[in-house]
Amino acid sequence: MLNKIFRFIIGVLGGLLGAGLTSLVLSTRIFDLPSGGWKVLLIYLGVSLLFAIISFILSPKILSLAKKSIIILENELQKFSLQDIILGSFGLIVGLVIAFFASKPLDSITIPYVSFIGQLIVYGLFAYLGIRLSTKKRDDIANVVGDVTSFRRVSKEKIKNNYKSCPKILDTSVIIDGRIADICKTGFIEGPLVIPEFVLEELQHIADSSDALKRNRGRRGLDILNKIQKELDIDIIIHEKKFEDIQEVDSKLLKLTQLMKGKIITNDYNLNKVAEVQGIDVLNINELANALKPVVLPGEEMVVQVVRDGKESGQGLAYLDDGTMIVIESGRKFIGDTIDVVVTSVLQTSAGKMIFAKPKSLIDKAV
Repeated sequence: MLNKIFRFIIGVLGGLLGAGLTSLVLSTRIFDLPSGGWKVLLIYLGVSLLFAIISFILSPKILSLAKKSIIILENELQKFSLQDIILGSFGLIVGLVIAFFASKPLDSITIPYVSFIGQLIVYGLFAYLGIRLSTKKRDDIANVVGDVTSFRRVSKEKIKNNYKSCPKILDTSVIIDGRIADICKTGFIEGPLVIPEFVLEELQHIADSSDALKRNRGRRGLDILNKIQKELDIDIIIHEKKFEDIQEVDSKLLKLTQLMKGKIITNDYNLNKVAEVQGIDVLNINELANALKPVVLPGEEMVVQVVRDGKESGQGLAYLDDGTMIVIESGRKFIGDTIDVVVTSVLQTSAGKMIFAKPKSLIDKAV
């Protein structure tokens, strides 16, 4: 029933189009046609009826094309956030208002159709510029207006307009790692913490993986985010910018960090190096963990338990509570024993800190 109504409406519109074209042709006097009387009425009726019949016959194809166009339009609109649509609409209105005043001088042109075409171009140009500028410069607009929160979806509570510290953008690896929640709990990291939507999508993809290990890692990351949101008094921002033109998640993170003038929190070594090359500030959890390990100087004494043998002949290995490896020269024979050792040297590597020591009993004998 609804299709029949639409076909009837299309037929009526086709008839009106025929009448309009007839009026246009008669007004130009190109053809030697009568200007009045019943003959003109017959011409109007004939052309209108012809266009109405053609439109009614073609209406199924017209409806199908309209449905496809609407689907395409909906798919395109889904790529934009609500903020982009609102800003685009605002820019369109501003552009049309400017075009209205800018096109006024064209009204004085008496050449047929030139004024109309000129105004059409002016309106189209300013409408495009209004939409383009308002969406591309949304962060600048936010800074001018002073209300950054209107362009963000906040998952916990409304964010204050001004922050004492810059935004911290979390990558996937540091969320799965989980230590970020404990660090935030201590208060050493101030908000806001920014979690991009594309990072959430990657976490969801990992959590839905067929591989059990990946699935557990993804679910752990989602649990960590829930813990930060519910248990910690820190602002969380879910950023909707997706950067459809960029494929790699790391590249999107770098772009977003530059856009927000923030810092990336990660434990990804490669991402850390790329960010440093691009001049982006990075907070590396692994570097923080290494910096917090106890400072040990040569000559200090320690009590350790030798757990296994080392790579070199006669070496024994022990570990501190934080996982720091201690290589004990001639310590193989003490495996399983708790002994006093004297630190001989400390080596800092990219993998962490290594301590070299000797058993105190052997040093005393040598003396």
